Amino acid sequence: MATKTAAEIAEEDLEPVADETARQAQRVVAAYATDADECRMLLSMLGIVASGRTE
Repeated sequence: MATKTAAEIAEEDLEPVADETARQAQRVVAAYATDADECRMLLSMLGIVASGRTE
């Protein structure tokens, strides 16, 4: 199987991440972001929607 470059990856080739994986990624991004705006920007770049706390 040939490896695709970023330009060759189509939107339909992407699969959503599991909820738990997204929550873990949100925690890591929040821990390293310098402020809320940077956190939102990084989550947006990763395609992970920041949600309100449900815990």
